[in-house]
This record gives sequence, structure tokens and C-alpha cells, in this order.
Amino acid sequence: MLALVNGKILSMAGPVYEKGMVVIEGRRIAAVSPHSEPPAGARLIDVAGKYVLPGFIDAHTHMGIYEEIYRIEGNDTNETSDPVTPHLRALDAINMEDLAFRDALEGGVTTVMTGPGSANVIGGLSLVMKTYGRTVDEAVVKNPAGLKVALGENPKRVYGGQKKSPMTRMSTAAILREALVAAHNYALKLEKGKNNPEQQPDRDLKLEALLPVIRGEIPVLLHAHRVDDILTGLRITDEFHLKVSIQHGTEAHKIPDELARRGIPVVVGPAMGNRAKVELKDRTLATPGILARSGVRVALMTDHPVVPGQYLSLLAALAVKGGMAVEDALKAITINAAEILGVADRVGSLEPGKDADVIVLSGHPLDWLTRVELVIVNGEIAFAGDSFAGIRGGEER
Repeated sequence: MLALVNGKILSMAGPVYEKGMVVIEGRRIAAVSPHSEPPAGARLIDVAGKYVLPGFIDAHTHMGIYEEIYRIEGNDTNETSDPVTPHLRALDAINMEDLAFRDALEGGVTTVMTGPGSANVIGGLSLVMKTYGRTVDEAVVKNPAGLKVALGENPKRVYGGQKKSPMTRMSTAAILREALVAAHNYALKLEKGKNNPEQQPDRDLKLEALLPVIRGEIPVLLHAHRVDDILTGLRITDEFHLKVSIQHGTEAHKIPDELARRGIPVVVGPAMGNRAKVELKDRTLATPGILARSGVRVALMTDHPVVPGQYLSLLAALAVKGGMAVEDALKAITINAAEILGVADRVGSLEPGKDADVIVLSGHPLDWLTRVELVIVNGEIAFAGDSFAGIRGGEER
């Protein structure tokens, strides 16, 4: 048993405890208390003067798939041979040896969503995982977590260059509809085949991957920057009664009422970098704040490697600079991100029974001078800075 005592606890699930305690037993949080009176037999770590929070969550990355250092050798982000690849699984491309995982961990990011890129109309299945673990299978929190779908510039640029469909936004939308209709028809055939084996269709991995989407079991992760593309995505999700979260949402601030009315969350970003393409023309730091004030659930992304994953908290600070409330910005990289990704039962806040993913910071989490000093994942000390050098390798098991 491990007890972090005397720290300022920002649990993201209740009041701030100025001098509280987090108790960890095994892989789970056992208690969060406003008092620093540890249970008998607990090993103590004094975090006086420090901030204690749940590990940060990056709600959209390509970590482990678009590897640091490597070019073609480690870039498995986009399968640009076919615009419809729902059967691709992020799990089969992730390299836990990617340096990005260690960097993110040392930046306080303990959970990420990672998956295919946006070259294809339908790119494949993303997952949620921890940034600390021996193998990707051990690190997985939720798989699949959603199906990547892209509208806008990317598919038409990639396939237009090959002189094949989609070459227009109309074709992109049509291809998406065709795939969804085919999945519905496949589901009907499977149902008929339950009672009549002769009518059972041949197994189709592409259509099979779409079944949890049309059943509403996992969301469409809709890559859309421009407002017209966002609206096209909403139109299609309304037609097929899909769950959806908007990814990037660069111009989502122009239609917050449409998103709030439908209860559709937006994973905004990344906020840093130049306007590398036309779709980013109206990018503004104000977007996440406008959405949050309108009642839209907001998370933030680095889109690693676009912005290195360890800088997630800096993006939250930029959102505050753009007008977002501090509490909303912190939620956007903790509990909101967990809820949008469907893993809030395990991560995103410090509460009894949840995974013991805890970070200790030298100062306020949105102060760019703040250092990450201690990171605990699943109850294990995954990183200890100089202030806690004496506990390295000494955690209780």
C-alpha cells in the first residue's frame, strides 16, 4: 500500500484538497482524503507543496504508429492503397518502443487514444492505451475505441493524386454512405443466417469491422476541420443514427449550438503549429472555450507527432489564454477526455476503484514552468524526477 500525503489534490471529481492524501493499493486507488492520516502499514511519499492529479489523457494521437526518428521504417499511419479500410487495427501497428511513449509519460500523460491517420475516408480502428507497459496488449485500456473517418482535404488530396475516387467532397461522403449501407445489409444477412445456414454470408472483415459502428457500440471518430465538413458528418451520422465525436473541429466554434443540441463532443486541436493547409485558415485559441461555454463536452489533443505528446498541458494552457476556464481546460485533458473515449470508469479522475494513474507536479498544471516530478501508472512508479530520486525502484509490490 502506498500513500501520497500532504499534497494539493485536484481529483477532477470533487473539491480541491489543500493538504490531502491519495492511497493506492495494488493497481487501484483505495482512497482520496482531505486529510493526511495514512492507514497503518502504508508506505508514505510526502508530496508537500506539490500538486497531485490524475494522469493526463491525450484524446487523439498517432503514438506508436507514426514513430519518432523513423521515416518509412516506422510510419504505419496511413494505408494509402484503398480509401475504405475499416478492418485495419491500430493494435497491429503500435510499437511500444516508440520514444514518444516515454516522452509523454514524463510529461504526465498516462493514457492516449492512438490510431490510423486521415488519408482514407475510413481509416481503421483506434484504441485507448496507457503510455507505460511491457507490451501494447498489456497497455490497452479499450480496443476498439472508435472508427476513424475523414472528411475534407485529406482523402481527396491523396486519392485525387492517384486519379481515383474520392476526388471531391461529394465522393468522400458517397463512399462513406456506401460503406455504411453495405454494413447494414451484411448485418441483415448475418441475422437471416442464424436460422438458415445456407443464407449465412461469407465472412467479410471490412464489413465486420463496421458492425459495432452501425450498432452504436463504438463511435465514429470524425476528422473534420471546416464547418461544412463538420455539417456533412453530422448529416451522415443523423441518417445512420451513429455515435460520433468530432476530431480537430477547427471551425466547430461556428456551430456550437448544433453540436450541443446533439450532445456531440469535440476533441479540439492541435493548437500549436502553423496553418499548414487551407482547412486551418480560421483556427483560433478561442474554439475550446466557446464550445465549453455552449455546453459541448471538450477534450484536447496533440495529434502527436504534429505536437509532441508531452506538451499536452501546454495546449490546455493555450486554451485558457484563448478564453477557456481553467477548470474546463483541466477537464479537457483528464475527465472529459476519459468520458469522450469511453474509459471514465478507469481513468480521468482520482476516485476509489479507478486505476492508480497519478501524477505529482511541482506547481499548477497549466503553468509552463511546472515540472512533472512523479508519475504512477497502475500503481507502479513509472517515472521519478530528481525530487523523488530516492524512491526509484523502491515501490511496494
